[in-house]
Amino acid sequence: MAQTENGWSGAAVSDGLPEAAEDTLRTYVMERLEAAKRVTSILGMAATDQKNRALEAMADALWAERKAILAANASDVRDAEAAGQAPARIDRLMLNESRMEQAADGLRQIVSLPDPIGEVVESFERPNGLSIERVRVPMGVIAMIYESRPNVTVDAAGLCVKTGNVAVLRGSRESLRSNIALLHALRRGLEAAGLPADALQLIERAERATVDLLIRARGLVDLAIPRGGPSLISRVVEEARVPVIETGVGNCHVYVDSAANLEMATDIVINAKTQRPSVCNAAETLLVHEGVAETWLPTAARALLARGVELRGCERTRQILDANGITSVVPAIEEDWETEFLALTLAVKVVANLDAALAHIDRYGTKHSEVIVTEDPAAAARFLARVDAAAVYHNASSRFTDGFEFGFGAEIGISTQKLHARGPMGLREITSCKYVVRGNGQVRG
Repeated sequence: MAQTENGWSGAAVSDGLPEAAEDTLRTYVMERLEAAKRVTSILGMAATDQKNRALEAMADALWAERKAILAANASDVRDAEAAGQAPARIDRLMLNESRMEQAADGLRQIVSLPDPIGEVVESFERPNGLSIERVRVPMGVIAMIYESRPNVTVDAAGLCVKTGNVAVLRGSRESLRSNIALLHALRRGLEAAGLPADALQLIERAERATVDLLIRARGLVDLAIPRGGPSLISRVVEEARVPVIETGVGNCHVYVDSAANLEMATDIVINAKTQRPSVCNAAETLLVHEGVAETWLPTAARALLARGVELRGCERTRQILDANGITSVVPAIEEDWETEFLALTLAVKVVANLDAALAHIDRYGTKHSEVIVTEDPAAAARFLARVDAAAVYHNASSRFTDGFEFGFGAEIGISTQKLHARGPMGLREITSCKYVVRGNGQVRG
């Protein structure tokens, strides 16, 4: 199967492997999964204080081993640069001391969060005297399949440990050295707290066939979560034989209404586009009400251009900006409205009204994060109620769609589906429930 810039093509991942090599690879993956399965009951029954000690130790180990981790990551980055990877992809791959500190802090924030395992979601008593409780329990073995982001390795490991889930991590070839170094530290932290290192597994083989093996391992994998480009996600969703939570592409919009505070609008658009353009919650399209387009668009365009943003505008956008001496705007084509650029590129469209903005978002949005900037309460209420997305914002940047920013400590992904979990997935989203029924001898007639 060919690898694309964003992930994986649609061909079968095991294509081209000699039979002997495929058997060897299957044995390797099954051994990792069986090792993970063996310790599910140990981690699932671990007390909250022991899991918290493990998370603290994992954070300490990350920081103590940061030089080795950063050296491994530097090697991955050099190889990616030599291979001509796009700057956005390099940014997602890169670690530095600040990002290492954030990763360790994320683990410590998870410590401070309530443990969902054992939480009684609801309880009731039947007329026959049966007492019934619905109680949160771990999922079991979670297979994370992701691309170049080594921070996912830390976030997934931390969330899984807190929820008593065993994690089997399958990152991409380009981040393999980074992930190996990170897992070494994280497993050392687990052991320091008396928990089995096998509760965190890393698939250290880069063959694409490992993806197929993970998502078809019924009985060994309880949940698969793909995180990456659209081709990887669609591949897992279409081919999996285990349950999947789909994380989605972020073609996110900011709509500036006729009643917007325009200074606020400028700040929000700049932040949503430029604060970190390589992530899924960055804005990709700016929609501007025609009532403020002539007065505000030139100001916003100059601010964006000053920060290196390439603008791709509709005809009306270009007319307005040309009249103000801004001639560098590229004519937008249909593909631009559909594209998650993950770079300093922004599509811009002038729309007649709120209804036109909603219609555009309906057509091109990916149900991730959508923003309205307005001082009109009725317009804001209509937008928030009407837009079908995992997160909708009034007068705030889309960049807040993030587990850490939502107070989850970290996130294992951002779900754009509607079953079970939607939006940033923290602790509760990777748990299941069971019914605990207590009686005093009842039998059914």
